[in-house]
Amino acid sequence: MNHIGQIIQGIVALLIFGGLAGWFIFRTIKNADEPKLMILKWVVTALAVGFLVGFVMPMVAKGDEASAFIGIPLTAVCGLVLAIAWRRDLACLVANPIASLYDGGSDAPDPHPFYSVARARQKQGRYPEAIEEIRKQLGRFPTDVEGQLLLAEVQAENLKDLAAAEETIEGFCEQPGHAPQNITFALYSMADWHLKVGRDREAAQRWLEKVIQMLPDTEYALGAAQRVAHLSTTEMLLSPYERKKFIVPEGVRNMGLLRKPPPPQHLEKDPEALAADYVRHLQEHPLDMEVRERLAIIYADHYKRLDLAADELEQMIAQPNQPGRLLVHWLNLLADLQVRAGADYGTVRQTLQRVIDRDPTMAPAEIARKRLALLKLELKANESKEPVKLGTYEQNIGLKKGPPSGLYSQAGRTGSPPRP
Repeated sequence: MNHIGQIIQGIVALLIFGGLAGWFIFRTIKNADEPKLMILKWVVTALAVGFLVGFVMPMVAKGDEASAFIGIPLTAVCGLVLAIAWRRDLACLVANPIASLYDGGSDAPDPHPFYSVARARQKQGRYPEAIEEIRKQLGRFPTDVEGQLLLAEVQAENLKDLAAAEETIEGFCEQPGHAPQNITFALYSMADWHLKVGRDREAAQRWLEKVIQMLPDTEYALGAAQRVAHLSTTEMLLSPYERKKFIVPEGVRNMGLLRKPPPPQHLEKDPEALAADYVRHLQEHPLDMEVRERLAIIYADHYKRLDLAADELEQMIAQPNQPGRLLVHWLNLLADLQVRAGADYGTVRQTLQRVIDRDPTMAPAEIARKRLALLKLELKANESKEPVKLGTYEQNIGLKKGPPSGLYSQAGRTGSPPRP
């Protein structure tokens, strides 16, 4: 019974060893640069090992001098044959781990599409051939982002076929698994092509609004709303694609004959008019953070209303899904306005501390710490820069008996600022 068990164990071990050996041989043949040569090596190896095991080893096992005299040279010959057959493979086995540090090893690179031919055809003006090359690559990689956007670019910019480009972008957005930033870029590109090629504001706005619909409650939706807010005028639409015109106003004629020089002309728009325009714009586009930021600066610098400026900035900071870089920018801007408005140390310190509390390990937090260390000096320097208003003195004040009524005349105050 024990003898039968040993036989079964031997058969199982032989099958396992044979299976592993067969798998190993198959892998070496499959991964070889020359599979036929690898097959020949294994045939030679099998013959040499079979000759060694079946003929030489039994001869040496006899133990007489004649058998040893013949068996030892035959063993050396078999070893020499195996060394000749596998010398390169053994050398590579030792050298490849070191060489792979420099050449990346022998693993095949991951397959990926190539669009160099398509781009060359595009530059040569052979657009149908470029589309054909792109579609060949997309046949192998149907979800590739670069290929689908390149196809839409050729259709929109080169062939002026916006309908075909729309179909390509819609198909891209319907594919699952694409990153939100890639979807946003594709929709932005389609909107830009409607502006650049079709001069169609409504179509561009429609594609920007698709970002809001597909990615609601994200920073990408806020960015799309920002872009929609800046599609207000035809001039703004066409300005990136038309040559800018510089209009030089006519100067004063015969200036040398004038008794007094003409008053300077203020080319910039009045801050109060700007504030009114910004308020009207924000009533229509409340998510336009750029205009709201400008309005906050006018409130602080022109109207001297730090409370209104802080309220506008706090609205932007409290808006969900805002990028971190913008939150840090608005907090630093609030601190700048507080310093310019003469706020106390505690107020500015609290604002800068909010930057640190967002993420103490990031670079903005370190910059805020350095500014906090010098904040008192910054506030003191800002106080020294404020001009001292002396007012207007009455004429011949020394000839009057009593003190004048209203020694100083106060400057007229700015009117009440508009609110969005």
